[in-house]
Amino acid sequence: MTAACELNPWMADLARVKQAMFHPADLRDKWRILVYWLTNFRHSLPICRFMKRSAFLKTMNQHIVIRDETPEDVRAITGVTVAAFATLEISQHTEQFIIEALRAAGALTISLVAELEGRVVGHIAFSPLNMPDGAGGWFGLGPVSVLPEYQRQGIGGALIREGLARLQSLGAKGCCLVGHPEYYRQFGFVNPQGLGHEGVPPEVFFALSFDGDVPQGMVKFHEAFMADGSATSNK
Repeated sequence: MTAACELNPWMADLARVKQAMFHPADLRDKWRILVYWLTNFRHSLPICRFMKRSAFLKTMNQHIVIRDETPEDVRAITGVTVAAFATLEISQHTEQFIIEALRAAGALTISLVAELEGRVVGHIAFSPLNMPDGAGGWFGLGPVSVLPEYQRQGIGGALIREGLARLQSLGAKGCCLVGHPEYYRQFGFVNPQGLGHEGVPPEVFFALSFDGDVPQGMVKFHEAFMADGSATSNK
């Protein structure tokens, strides 16, 4: 789902959309804020940050290892997630709890870490979606996080590409997310006609079909996206 790794200045507003997805009472104000943002700032996105990288960054990225999470990575993943979203004042700062809840529910279909010189610097999660036609094989992307000091260096993109490749190898039909209106198109995501999520403007809802077929109706993310840490604190 929402991700805050490579796009901190813009993902702050998308965090409002995540809130709206699970707090419909707040939808009207958050929708207005998002529309204002899309109208005034979407064309100022410096695409060159994603299309042009220095030779140094390209060299550094060759040493990044993308692999499955292990039990030993859990604490590091939490740290990466907290750090990536820490400066987003609009975020509810529950992303780490979402990952924990997905893991506890056995719903982390794919959970990858980006490791650089033995240190976990990024993470991405994929979990099953409830599709309107009841069909399986569709997954939600997110949260995706990269430590602030390693952002805008292609690590988030590497995690996304590897995750999508893993989904296809599993025979998945497609993937959905809520994200920046420009960034995710480079991975093949589009704003699907007839498919969406309640409370989310169509400009920021994306789908990528692996077989060309796109269901019609409203998608629902896993209930773990409601997690706010209260279950953990009550233990």
